[in-house]
This record gives sequence, structure tokens and C-alpha cells, in this order.
Amino acid sequence: MTRASPAAREPLRLLSIVIPARDEEGCISSTVEHLYVELRLHGVPHEIIVVDDGSSDSTWETLLQLRHRVPTLNPLQNEGLHGFGRAIVRGLDHMRGDAVVVMMADESDDCRDVVRYWQLLNDGWDAVFGSRFIKGGGVIDYPWIKMRVNRLANLFIRMMFHVRLNDTTNAFKAYRRTVIDGCRPLLSPHFNLTVELPLKTIVRGYSWTVMPITWRNRRTGEAKLKIKEMGSRYLFICLYVWLEKYFSRGDYHRTS
Repeated sequence: MTRASPAAREPLRLLSIVIPARDEEGCISSTVEHLYVELRLHGVPHEIIVVDDGSSDSTWETLLQLRHRVPTLNPLQNEGLHGFGRAIVRGLDHMRGDAVVVMMADESDDCRDVVRYWQLLNDGWDAVFGSRFIKGGGVIDYPWIKMRVNRLANLFIRMMFHVRLNDTTNAFKAYRRTVIDGCRPLLSPHFNLTVELPLKTIVRGYSWTVMPITWRNRRTGEAKLKIKEMGSRYLFICLYVWLEKYFSRGDYHRTS
């Protein structure tokens, strides 16, 4: 499942991993430490940007202590309005890398997949989208109600945009910096950013491919995504990008 083909490019220099975190004191240490070990093991030059999005627990204090064990960690605080999307954008605004992976704080994403993202981006792709629902991918302990809603939402997006990507709503994806810059301004303050970024990437003409990923339900803490609060927000951003695709006359399309 690809759009266009990868181009011959110079090797990437630095991978930024942006992790939004809110009240994740129970898992943030293991998430960051496991990621750091995996990236070091495979020689991936990187920085880990964890954005504390107004936590009321000890997440921020834990991150400050963690810097002594993980030298590539760069903790930030989202001091403005809070929201999942706003926290990610703050991380993107402070990244030093020429590529980025957006990753969850709760250990639901497999850090080994981050290495595979890096390798595919270095093959020349502008973006790499993970899917839990293709051969080689999988989920563990996915709540059945959320699964039903997820599959319906992704079917709606596939039909609306005529794309084969079947896991658009998943946040765990990788982009070159040029893609992030080319998708601005980013409008979504909440989880709908997970839809805005890949859809703009596709609509604006960047090359992309899909790889299988695995996902495991969190073992500590509370899920931050509230389905009943997000329906209208997802719909808004889908309609926004759909209007751009069919009515902008290519004003935002990639030019080089």
C-alpha cells in the first residue's frame, strides 16, 4: 500500500520521537527507557521529546529525574492550552531532527517499530503509516467497543478519501520534517491531529507507505481518548481536508 515511490535522498541525520504525556507517572519511565535502549541498540541517532500536557501527578518530576539516565531525553511542558494535539505540536515546534515519529506514552506502541520507521524513511519515503490491521500487524486487549468504533471510523475515511490506508486514526506514524512543515498550519488541538497529519500528507502529494505495527492496551493509568467527545472533532477535520482536496485547486500541494 503505497502512494508514488520513494525518492533517492541523502541519509537522515537525526530522528525525533515526540511523546505527549498527561498523568503518566506509572509508565513514562519504562516507555522512555525501553525506547532509548532499542534505539541505541540499532544505532539510531535520536532525541526523545516528552511533552507534559498539564499533568496533575508526578509525571514532570519523573521526567526530570529520568534525564540523568537517558541523555537523549528532552522533557518539555505544554504551558499554554492543553490538549493531545497541542502537546504534539509543541513537540514538533522544538524538534531538532529531520524526521519524527509520534508515539504514545503508555507503552501501547512497540519501540521496535520505531526502528523500522527510521529504516523506511531512509529508503526515501516522505511518510510511513503504521497499521494494526494488515498482515503482520496486531492488537492485544483492544476493548471491543473501541474496536467497533475504530473500524467504522476508518472505513468512513477510506471511502471519503478513496485511499487504501485502513488505520488513519492511529497516532503512531513517522514523517520527514519537510512533511510536517508542508502540512502546517496544524489545526487540531485534540486527538483529531492523528487524522489531520496523515490526510494532509496524502492530499498534499507526499509519498507514503504502510507497514504493519503492533499495539497493546495500556496496563497502567487511564486512557485519555474519550470517544463521545471526539466524533464531531474528527468529522470537522475530515471535512476540512476533504474540502482542501477537491476545492483548493492545488494551492497547498507539494511543489517539489
